[in-house]
Amino acid sequence: MPSGPQFSRPPLERMLRIHEELRRSALTNCARLAATLEVSRKTILRDVAFMRDRLDLPIEFDARINAYRYTHPVSSFPTVQVSEGELLALLVARKALEQYRGTPFHRQLEISFDKLTGGLRDRISFSPAEELQSVSFKNIGLGKADMTIFAAISGAVLRQNELDFNYRKPGDPQAVPRRVQPYHLAHRENLWYLVAFDCERAALRTFALPRISQPKVLKTQFVRPPDFSPDKFFANALGVLGGERDYRVVIRFSAAIADRVREREWHESQELLDLPNGGLELRLRLGALPEIERWVLTWGPEAEVLKPKELRARLRDTAITLVEQYR
Repeated sequence: MPSGPQFSRPPLERMLRIHEELRRSALTNCARLAATLEVSRKTILRDVAFMRDRLDLPIEFDARINAYRYTHPVSSFPTVQVSEGELLALLVARKALEQYRGTPFHRQLEISFDKLTGGLRDRISFSPAEELQSVSFKNIGLGKADMTIFAAISGAVLRQNELDFNYRKPGDPQAVPRRVQPYHLAHRENLWYLVAFDCERAALRTFALPRISQPKVLKTQFVRPPDFSPDKFFANALGVLGGERDYRVVIRFSAAIADRVREREWHESQELLDLPNGGLELRLRLGALPEIERWVLTWGPEAEVLKPKELRARLRDTAITLVEQYR
């Protein structure tokens, strides 16, 4: 494998390898370590100095044998102390990575986790596959992302390059060309979305990545407005779609499902009010109604919208349509 920064191992991994060589009293020096780890002698000297001066490992260079050695036995590589609760959190985090399988970030998250836990192997032995049989994660409707499209768009977001692509709105048979300034990538409701300034429409728009095709990163660069905030952009959206209005939504849930509603945080603006009959009222402030309408329908007759009147009317019309459809 070629040497160089792009192929070198992470510093922690290198130091763990050096530690293992010293612990088993191998005759090792800068030249041998540099060749084994495929880095420069300067890098090895820096790693050894860090291990000796910052980690207090008893390393010295023995000129008689032309090698580094430990002056006294070292049982384990210095690491942070990990409590039982923290260890469980690490195990759960490892299991949680599986929900990102199939997304562009899965491999990088896996590598990062291995780096974090690499220093624990001398202190704690565990097998996530065996110890986490009682913990699992399941996301319904996990979105699919084309790696080529994702790479092009994420690169444009990071480098602030304008983008051309074709986009098909839900229900439309054909895609249309769009030219945008990509501000932000967001993973919401198990799907990747691009928040971008649409140059033709002169407004911010949200684009679902699976409906984007033929992206082309342009040489034209832009400056993202300093006041743009993804949190602010999505603040009045239940999931993804916000709006310009300010709806005060009130929904009454029956006692049968009140606990299920109470157990989750649905929106930053939510307020919960317990009712005498065991039911629950949920109050939200949203900028648009389509997403909350679909969400209320998932609860069936156990949920009733009290406000606003526009949402009650939409649900009534939908209920009539459903009756006709299933007649």
